[in-house]
Amino acid sequence: MIHDLKILPEYFNVVRNGIKTFEIRKNDRDYRVGDILWLKEWDGNKYTGRDTTRKVIYILDDTSGYVLDGYVVMSII
Repeated sequence: MIHDLKILPEYFNVVRNGIKTFEIRKNDRDYRVGDILWLKEWDGNKYTGRDTTRKVIYILDDTSGYVLDGYVVMSII
């Protein structure tokens, strides 16, 4: 599955540079290991034209103290 997602410039840059290797998202799309995140830079009003893709390699959804209910932390490469 490919997920088309908005990402703000300050997060886009560190993902693209390989510094930020995770995404925290509301799990309203049933994210799964192996999914592709198509991250499109969004400046708050419009898309900037920059984008990148990342593959989900691990999902943390433990609500017993690590992740808010309904959200996931996805490890991405």
